[in-house]
Amino acid sequence: MSIKEDLILVANEASTELARKVADRLEIPFSEMLRRKFADGEGYHAFPRSISGKHLIIIGASHTDYSYQELLDLIQGGRYWNAASINVIIPYLGYSTMERAKPYSHEIPKGITRTRQIFRARPDFVAFVDLHSEAVLHAHAGEVSTLHVWTDSLAVEKIQAAGLSDFVLVSPDYGFSKRVARLASMLDCPHTAADKDRYDTDKTIVGQISSVVQGRTAIVCDDMIRTGGSIIQTAERCLDAGATDVVVMATHLVMAGDSRQRFEDSPILKVIGSDTYPGRKSDDLLEVYSVAPLLAEILEKHLQL
Repeated sequence: MSIKEDLILVANEASTELARKVADRLEIPFSEMLRRKFADGEGYHAFPRSISGKHLIIIGASHTDYSYQELLDLIQGGRYWNAASINVIIPYLGYSTMERAKPYSHEIPKGITRTRQIFRARPDFVAFVDLHSEAVLHAHAGEVSTLHVWTDSLAVEKIQAAGLSDFVLVSPDYGFSKRVARLASMLDCPHTAADKDRYDTDKTIVGQISSVVQGRTAIVCDDMIRTGGSIIQTAERCLDAGATDVVVMATHLVMAGDSRQRFEDSPILKVIGSDTYPGRKSDDLLEVYSVAPLLAEILEKHLQL
């Protein structure tokens, strides 16, 4: 019997569309969870069939409190109903920028505390996509197999297919410059980084940028777009330094608040990103690619399909 016959792939509600794409790539059925709401607002979940002795795959972003709790429930439900193994992929990890608490701040580093709760639900394997910090990978005592999935290959393919020529990759800060340097090496193109200082929770200021962008298309790369403030500032500094055009690439398209309008009002030509953050689709501003092929490949390797 093929191990594929012992696989059951489910998702939290937010990541259902992405999970269906992964199931198609793996050539296995997608199993829709049974859900309903009680009158008092409590949620009901049930697996559509027996998972006892089966290898359970759960795909779930934790971008909202509801999605996070639903992900925990699915993992714990898999353990309760005796799945042979519980394999989790988290396309977007909520609170991923809060991986440590500043001294004497008394703040709760939810990136760590919430990931620790996921691990304590006892999955066997958890993969994260393009983490803001790898610190969360170590929020367990060694009993969980973890993997950081980089989307470099998909990003390179997307840039190569974009029809751009004479471009330079730009990091909005030095913290992300190693990742940008790696992408630049794969693309055989130059790269640089902007000077960025954070002076409040969601406020940054971007200083000067290298003249290497002069006469070229600048591709500003980051792991996520939350409010877009620093990325738009970086784009403006690129144009000040002589760039001809600016394109943005980021894995996680959070696009919080009025960031969409801010991008539309900016000189940025387009924003390229993935479908890790639920609900993002291609339109006149966004060019969205799917991480489903990469996630299917990870699962094939891990489960030895």
